[in-house]
Parts: sequence; C-alpha cells; structure tokens
Amino acid sequence: MEGQPVDDYLDALIKEFNAHDIHRLKTLYIGGGTPTVLTARQMRRLLSALTENLDLSYLSEFTVEANPGDLSDEMVEVLAQSPVNRVSLGVQTFNNRLLKKIGRVHTEAQVYDSTEKLRAAGFENITIDLIYALPGQTMEMVEEDLQKLLALNLPHVALYSLILEDHTVFMNRQRRGILRLPNEDKNADMYEYIIDSLTKNGYNHYEVSNFGKPGYESQHNLTYWDNAEYYGIGAGASGYLDGVRYKNHGPVHHYIEAENKRVHEEFLSQKEQIEEEMFLGLRKQSGVSVTEFEQRFGIDFNNLYGAVVSKYIDRGLIVDDRKVIRLTDKGFELGNEVFADFLLDDNFNA
Repeated sequence: MEGQPVDDYLDALIKEFNAHDIHRLKTLYIGGGTPTVLTARQMRRLLSALTENLDLSYLSEFTVEANPGDLSDEMVEVLAQSPVNRVSLGVQTFNNRLLKKIGRVHTEAQVYDSTEKLRAAGFENITIDLIYALPGQTMEMVEEDLQKLLALNLPHVALYSLILEDHTVFMNRQRRGILRLPNEDKNADMYEYIIDSLTKNGYNHYEVSNFGKPGYESQHNLTYWDNAEYYGIGAGASGYLDGVRYKNHGPVHHYIEAENKRVHEEFLSQKEQIEEEMFLGLRKQSGVSVTEFEQRFGIDFNNLYGAVVSKYIDRGLIVDDRKVIRLTDKGFELGNEVFADFLLDDNFNA
C-alpha cells in the first residue's frame, strides 16, 4: 500500500457508508482488494466506523477477506476484538510452485500458520478460496490440494476454475502458445473429482462454486444469489438498491475525488429482473421456486419457460420437478450453457 492515499480512502469510504444512514444489516463483507494489507491501526478504525451505529444483535455474519501472508499477530488480534465472525482466506492452491506461477506471494506454510492463528483467536468460521485448472496443474496436484484442504477440516470452501480474462498475462501467454492449461475434459474431471470428494466429506454443494458444512453456507453471498438488494461501498464497488444496479468509481484516486461516488446506474427492466432471477437462482442448489417467481413477477412461469425447462430435463441438466427449477450435478458443470437459454427475446413484453 506504499504510496497509496490509504487514510484518505478510508475517510471517503466511511463517509459514503455513513451517508446511507445504515443501522441494521444482516451481513457485512469487507473484501475486493484484500483489506488485510491495511495496518492494524487502519483496520481497527475501519471496523469501528462500520459498526459504530449498527445493531450488532441483528448482524449475523461479518466477513473479512485476508491473504494468508498478511495476517500478523496484531491484525488477528484486531479482528478478534471486533464483531468480525468469519474470515475468508485467498489460498488458491497449496502448491508453492503454482502459487509462484500465478503471482501469489504467500506459501503453503503461511496458510497453515494463518488458520492456526485464527483458530487460536477464537475464529471457527473460516473459508478458503481454491482455484483449479491452473497453468501446469495436473490431476495429481488437484488431489493433493483436496487432501490438504480436508486435513484442515474447515467449514467452507469456494472453488473456482481459472478464468482467462483479456489483457492479462495468462491470456497473452495462452495466445503465444506458452501457457499449458488443462483441456476441457481434464477441467471437467477435476471439477467432478472435487465435488465428489467434498460431498463425501460432509460439504453441501449449495451453489455452483461454493461448498459448506451444514450451517456454514455464506449468508452474504446467498444475498446475491437470492437476487436481493444490497449496499456496495468503496472504490469499484457494485450495489443494488431500489431496483437500481450501480457501480462506484474504480481507481482509488478517482473514487476519493468524486463528489458522486457512483459512476454508473442502471434501472433494471422487468425483462432484466426476470433473467437475473433465473441466472442467480439456478446457481443455487435450492434453485428457483416457481410459486415465488409467479408471485414476484405476476407471470405464468410455464408459459414463459416451460419449453426450456423440458428441454434440459430431457438432457439431464435440470431436475424433473416442476415446482422448483434447479440444476443437476451435470447441469452445474454446464451452467453457462443452460443459463443462456433463459435469456428472453428482445421483444419480450409482460
């Protein structure tokens, strides 16, 4: 964070938060840039400011993201003395060679050190992110990662496949033919192996990329997938309030200087709301309730989507249950293909 206007940024972020006059939140999540790069003093100030006027008896889940290499004893103490009750560790992989290859500065040993420190400080609800299909990663490496994860006996894990975004080092390497990624079949084998291993060990596959032991599903992320409204505070944050999706200015300097923190606002049409209800709901194991859908939108679900649902039931990608539309395990794996068929015609009119 050297050379960054961190205290000025915290001033601006806290000011934006206070402008909403928030007194009750079910969940609170600090992430998107790994907040543990703050000093312990700065973290203490941020946590204090965010919870000062909150009804803490209503706040059931308060998560902070952390890099395994950033959790000093002092930082863990600050978190433990606050209302934070969940920590998300950006582990990605336990393989030191792969960590170096993807530009992560922590090591496998630091993952163990961080979880030990957090548990010693009283944190039980610890989640980690794992990425599979990394450059040069073999099935044996995935199996090793899973064994090490299971040995930690954590209550939650978020699992992602490496996404190649344009203009990244990985994408440029792939175009030049020097990035060796697992092929699609190997990718699917890895995904299936991980799902099978986690479910056999007591994890509920409650969302496409998320696995939790009973009672440890991420309440905050379920807010997104339930298509509920939420505040987005800070540089580059996205929010959804009063039917409007918005995004804040991205670069920290721009965010600090902007009087109006929002750089983009979009009022969702009924068509867009319906599509989001399906995309987000189908990510969950619990799926989309037809009754709740019809109550929310005043539209006959079968008239709108009956043919699409039948098509994917026949293909074994959607469960044969007309009251709740949800994906099978194979449907989870091919989710993007299914989601695309729930897009409505541009001429849609309820």
